[in-house]
Amino acid sequence: MPFNNRYEFVYLFDVKDGNPNGDPDAGNAPRIDFETGQGLVTDVCLKRKIRNYILCAKNEEHPFRIYVKEKSVLELQNELAFQSLGYDLKSDQGKRKGSEKTSEARSWMCENFYDIRAFGAVMGNKEANCGQVRGAVQITFARSIDPIISLEHTITRAAVATKKEAQQQENENKTMGRKYTVSYGLYKAHGFISANLAKQTGFSKVDLELLWDALKNMFDQDRSASKGTMSMRGLYIFKHESPLGNAPAQSLFDSIEVRKKEGVEIPRNFSDYQVKVSKEKHPSTVFLTEVV
Repeated sequence: MPFNNRYEFVYLFDVKDGNPNGDPDAGNAPRIDFETGQGLVTDVCLKRKIRNYILCAKNEEHPFRIYVKEKSVLELQNELAFQSLGYDLKSDQGKRKGSEKTSEARSWMCENFYDIRAFGAVMGNKEANCGQVRGAVQITFARSIDPIISLEHTITRAAVATKKEAQQQENENKTMGRKYTVSYGLYKAHGFISANLAKQTGFSKVDLELLWDALKNMFDQDRSASKGTMSMRGLYIFKHESPLGNAPAQSLFDSIEVRKKEGVEIPRNFSDYQVKVSKEKHPSTVFLTEVV
């Protein structure tokens, strides 16, 4: 079932003694804005967690398949559309017809894959071209409220990987390594949901409720020692009365103010912060739902 409202949201989450999003170009150290010292978590990282939650919650049942997932071969995913539509891409005739049916294949992909309806996808392929979809849901990088410090720890493993290492170390049998953590960081991300794009991709009210569930619960399905303790700390949903919106997104985002409590110099818990919501800045045609 479609909806006719524009949405924005502010998403707060924190990390304690973990690495929320390592940078492969920096030895997997936490991502940092080197000019401000603030921590960063990419939109791709957040969408990966949402996808993983949908996989756990829906187990690939129709219409909640996930297009971009671990060990997925996207070409094979594209071919599913043409096979379901009755095109044999192995034959020359099927290939020609397949290239003519990109629009139909794109609609099939939107209907069957949750993350395509939500985030969009580039599904171009020489033999199974499903086109391109612009998703209804867009999420920004998350940025920490205050600067973070990336800590590097030396760790050891009481075993070695190969016989050669064991011979070189004689009877030591230890492997050295590195691990990065952030002692504490509170992060804020912004999200946008277009009613017009939702109509184009088929992103429905059911999909929207599933997105809210994912944002509330996804960290509980994504635990690992490297991530430390990550938790959702606030979800502030702005619902516009009209599909085009009734207020600029930035003015709504600015009404959610997050700052350290007086007397706190080095925050180490969410309780060291206060969140102020200025509802008087919201027009009567924009409705706020707070999930904290």
